[in-house]
Amino acid sequence: MCGIKTHILFVCMGNICRSPAAESFFRNAVEKLNIDSRFLIDSAGTGGWHAGSPPDRRMKKAAGRQGLTIQGTARQITVNDLSNFDWIFCMDQDNYVDVISIGGNPKKVKLLLPHVGITKTNEVPDPYYGGTDGFDNVITLINDAVQRLADMLG
Repeated sequence: MCGIKTHILFVCMGNICRSPAAESFFRNAVEKLNIDSRFLIDSAGTGGWHAGSPPDRRMKKAAGRQGLTIQGTARQITVNDLSNFDWIFCMDQDNYVDVISIGGNPKKVKLLLPHVGITKTNEVPDPYYGGTDGFDNVITLINDAVQRLADMLG
């Protein structure tokens, strides 16, 4: 590789649950494949309500139950992100529509699950208003998806 990195952005609504999990788990997946130097990885939310906040404690706890960690600080997606990232992976249809509405290119803005071949559902459900099971299920779904993505891009 000629020093050029693939820039990948994961997007959810508030950037405290799903997208920081995807960012952290993808970072871990590419490190395990020893290809992490080929990527710049980040996450953002379509809304700015939680900007500056750490990942949701319930999400971090659910990740910990599966031996995973989530790190990061919430931020809102910017118009610059649309040109700075090669791939923008959205967690659900609402996120996708929001990113497209601010000028996202449909050729590089994708729903994560269908892109990696997960067909049981097109969306990573938002666990924010649900119970513990929702967080556990989302952790498993996101981890599976980003492992597939790492394999695809590796």
